[in-house]
Amino acid sequence: MSVILEAKHINKYFKKPVNFHVLKDISFQIKKGEFASVMGKSGCGKSTLLYILSTMDTDYEGELYLKNQLITGQDSTHLSHLRNKHIGFVFQFHYLLSEFSVLENVMLPAKKLAEKSLQEIEHNAIQKLKILNIEHLASKKASQVSGGEKQRVAIARALINDPSIIMGDEPTGNLDSHNAENVFNIFKQLSDEQGLSLLIVTHDEDFANKTDRIIQMEDGKILL
Repeated sequence: MSVILEAKHINKYFKKPVNFHVLKDISFQIKKGEFASVMGKSGCGKSTLLYILSTMDTDYEGELYLKNQLITGQDSTHLSHLRNKHIGFVFQFHYLLSEFSVLENVMLPAKKLAEKSLQEIEHNAIQKLKILNIEHLASKKASQVSGGEKQRVAIARALINDPSIIMGDEPTGNLDSHNAENVFNIFKQLSDEQGLSLLIVTHDEDFANKTDRIIQMEDGKILL
């Protein structure tokens, strides 16, 4: 099975206020269609790792590969394009633009990528909303939908460019158990039916225990 994401010997230091070795020799792979979660106590380096894997933080030692291409050392313009095309993000906070409609929010990353016509982007956005059973909300303003619905909109937005991998930072952190389960089921379906890879940082043990693999972190290291 093909490898979508690979970290090789990633080390990260914070220089201020004192030198601190936050990530220590991190190496692992995420394969196509794999649904992996990252767990560990607060401060163990989970979010720091996610920022590096998502190409947003380039100040690290080691090598990062996306679909077998070395992306360490690429310039910021190239990384921005890679990120928009290949990586979908779902955060704890949905970061929707409240004055825009649900449909407009979902279309934004595709407009930025600018590889398709506006009609194609709109058609694709509606398809994503259908996958998440929220196409009836398309014309509503993002500020008018519920918390659980907002997170579904954020997932649709993460899917709009048909990414190779979805990365999530506590995507169920603000949701009640019913909505958290809905989000898990959506992710599971995307993994099983569309072969999408997922890497989700979570504190939710119930969520993590249902994923294909738990990457357990402690003190900046991965415990095997």
